Amino acid sequence: MFFLRNAWIIPAIPVASFWVILLFGKRLPKKGSEVGVAALAIAFALSCLTFGAWIARDAKPAAEVVAATAPATAAGPGHVEGGEGAGGAHELPSETHHAEELRPAVDRNLFTWFEMGGTKVEFGTHIDGLAVTLLFVVTLISLLVHIFSTAYMKGDRRYTHFFASLSLFTSGMLILVTARTTLQMILGWEIMGLCSFMLIGHWWEEKPNSDAALKAFFTTRTGDVGLLVGVSILFFGAGRTFDAATINAAALSGRMPHWVLLMGATALFVAVIGKSAQFPLHTWLPDAMAGPTPVSALIHAATMVVAGVYLVARMYGVFWKAFSITAPGHAGFNPVAIVGGLTILIAAALAFVQNDIKKVLAYSTVSQLGYMVMGLGVGAWMGAVFHIFTHAFFKASLFLGAGSVSHGGSHHSFDMKKDMGGLKKHMPITFWTFAVSSVALAGIPILAGFWSKDEILLGAGKNGYTVFLVVGLMGAMMTAAYMTRCVYLTFFGEARGNAAHHHPHESPPAITGPLVVLAFLSVVAGLLNAPGITLFGKWNLNEVLVTAGVPEHTFNYGYAAVSTLIAATGIVIGGLWYFRNLGPHGITQRVKPLHAGYVFLDNKYYLDVLYTDGVVGSIKGPIARGAYWVNQNVLDGVVNGVGIAARRVAQFVYDVIDQQVVDGAVNGAGFTAESGGSLLRVFQTGRVQNYAAIMFGVAALSALGLAVLVTK
Repeated sequence: MFFLRNAWIIPAIPVASFWVILLFGKRLPKKGSEVGVAALAIAFALSCLTFGAWIARDAKPAAEVVAATAPATAAGPGHVEGGEGAGGAHELPSETHHAEELRPAVDRNLFTWFEMGGTKVEFGTHIDGLAVTLLFVVTLISLLVHIFSTAYMKGDRRYTHFFASLSLFTSGMLILVTARTTLQMILGWEIMGLCSFMLIGHWWEEKPNSDAALKAFFTTRTGDVGLLVGVSILFFGAGRTFDAATINAAALSGRMPHWVLLMGATALFVAVIGKSAQFPLHTWLPDAMAGPTPVSALIHAATMVVAGVYLVARMYGVFWKAFSITAPGHAGFNPVAIVGGLTILIAAALAFVQNDIKKVLAYSTVSQLGYMVMGLGVGAWMGAVFHIFTHAFFKASLFLGAGSVSHGGSHHSFDMKKDMGGLKKHMPITFWTFAVSSVALAGIPILAGFWSKDEILLGAGKNGYTVFLVVGLMGAMMTAAYMTRCVYLTFFGEARGNAAHHHPHESPPAITGPLVVLAFLSVVAGLLNAPGITLFGKWNLNEVLVTAGVPEHTFNYGYAAVSTLIAATGIVIGGLWYFRNLGPHGITQRVKPLHAGYVFLDNKYYLDVLYTDGVVGSIKGPIARGAYWVNQNVLDGVVNGVGIAARRVAQFVYDVIDQQVVDGAVNGAGFTAESGGSLLRVFQTGRVQNYAAIMFGVAALSALGLAVLVTK
């Protein structure tokens, strides 16, 4: 219980590491890398202890846990009050089932962050199966990336800065994972956004690198507007609270109007599209390969892009009700499933036309993220989360393997066609770990990717999302084929370019060691949810899944056989095409429609043209010129006109009102007083006889006047 209640220490350690490296790293023997490695080793050890504490935690009856954590939904597992329009329960597939017991989450408030309008916002942790799973994955991958980087980044001009940023990057994901409130999620979310900008642009002196960093920053910021809007909507909709569990409970109980849920979920999903590189905001992720390869591995396997998928999984009660994920008649039409499914195919197709090994893997990540998002959209929550878990190992292995090839085999080049080939005999450890991870990615039994991908496909088929079952199978075949191409171009055939002229050799143990660990996990990690074991599902079952009645399905050998056959077909097609040189090679050059299709893919669907030339170019070009014209002719005209009018009014006020009226009145009063004084001075002689004469004259005139009046 101690580790569960004090899980905040885990993200605090890399935060402290960041400051120590930043302030003192250059004075240390290994320039700060030793601090980063030690910090992540401690964080990983604590994550393992936290995971162990979670497994050892006593499970309680599901109904009791749901009633205790969300009183408003205490009608029992699988049922919520209210109709569909109010966000109530839907009819579920007949195969739906849940364990009778689950482990209750451990919540802890650490302190009051701030008060707002009488509402106290707490800073705390929410630890459950999803959180401890991600803690384990993030700290392990980051530790291996840190170790790998000690050799790969040796001699780099900003070596210390790199390790400081790497620690802070890791802490951002850990803060997000342990967050109790949506505001804390924003904090972790934006820390990662900042660090990705710094790390992608690590070699900022080269313009393509700085451009890639800016592209990633602004593209993800576009999506982040949705995060701020969504969090705000749900704050008010749930009764002025940022607590994620309370928001989920309010969504599932029907206490939030459906239109509020729909607006909040839509806004959040915009953020997911940006952060997790889903169509159409996926374009930043392949360009992010401009950063150092260890950064690419961390971004693609355990941080940044996984954050969006995690947000949907954490706030699943909101998405479940807002988009009616299992509502009869709605299957296949919710935006989460549609965007995820579309991303699977468009990214997989782009991977075929890439010659840069890191960009092949980047589009592969986009496609696999599409699987995770689609899995959440078709009601396969456990499969999607399991795919986060397994994908982390083989994708980190592949990216670090690409770095190893660049380091020891292709003289810092990532071009498979120009500078690789024939590296199998020179780099056996790199080859075998890369090959194993590729097969795991392709979804071949019994490797890790098979189990998690199969759960997503099973969920799509059983929950009525037949279209997305087909999409998933097509994606599996394409994945197997383009990874076969990638392995062939890198390790087989004749050595080309740098691989032929720079004496390729195996990388040092600091690089190959992490590869071996990750390849091993790529083989065995999937067994955690194999038939008869299903430990992963038991550990990750939570109150939201039970309350909503999210479907679960037992392993189906028929679905598994079909998916395996499809993936194997992709490998066979790729093998025949590249290893045996069979097939209509050059057909895209000979057949005009196919050539047009190839050009379309090679130009990445012209989305970069649309964004760069259309959106950014129009802002920098005609829109900027139009805004300048409006500024010069309209705004400045108004300002100048007001100034001229004010000056003329002021002149009129001065000449007429001030000089003639005001000054005239003042001067007239003075003149009158002066004239009156001059007249009175004539009579003020100082002689008594004169005053007596005046008084006599006045009396005489008064008597005369009185006589006249009496006569009348």
